[in-house]
Amino acid sequence: MSSFSDSLKNYFSSTQTLLYSYLISLPLLLLYEMLIFIAQPDAEHVVRISVDVWIRSLFSYLGPDVLSITLIFVALLGIFVLYREREKLSSLKLSYFFNMLIEASLYAFLLSLLISTIVGQVLQLVQSGPVESLSLFQQFALSLGAGLYEELFFRVILVSILLFIFQKIFSKKYIAFAVSMVLAATIFSLAHYVGALGDPFTLGTFLFRFLFGLALNAIYIWRGFGMAAWTHAIYDLMVIVY
Repeated sequence: MSSFSDSLKNYFSSTQTLLYSYLISLPLLLLYEMLIFIAQPDAEHVVRISVDVWIRSLFSYLGPDVLSITLIFVALLGIFVLYREREKLSSLKLSYFFNMLIEASLYAFLLSLLISTIVGQVLQLVQSGPVESLSLFQQFALSLGAGLYEELFFRVILVSILLFIFQKIFSKKYIAFAVSMVLAATIFSLAHYVGALGDPFTLGTFLFRFLFGLALNAIYIWRGFGMAAWTHAIYDLMVIVY
């Protein structure tokens, strides 16, 4: 019993590190770009995740080949992460990545079940929008991209900035965490109604995405970026399939 408890503790402490988050997020980027290329060979009319478009617009000032710049940035980030976490490389366990995908799938299933039930009891929830008019490959690609880019922006960047600000305003740490999580979840939900692929606003979809964003904030703070990214991606894939 003690051995199992120690193994579980080691799994949770190891997989919430930057090293595991970076490595398990790489397949999301590669699969996203691959599916985008397969589903949308016409580069003039490519549909991408909004946050991806924002980042590409920023990188476009550095040169015309945005994809190459993005990959170079990811590679440099990887060098930084591997150097910083070099002492942990020898203890890296491939089985943990499989376990992380199972864990993320479990979170995605539970969030879908619980939040849909909660919102469904209060409001009639109908999730539909412009995305449904896209091909299946496009929807798969956008699901993976949402997991990667939206978690990068709304969790790693936005939540971290809000925590930095509110920890200086509130003396009690738990208040800063609570305010940051609620505000970030609100912004996350509202962002889905902006842009060409934005959904028409309804209270039901807003509440659903707010609760979903709140849960992802908690997963990010507790388990790290990689787990939040895969939970988001797997949930979106579940919506498409079922």
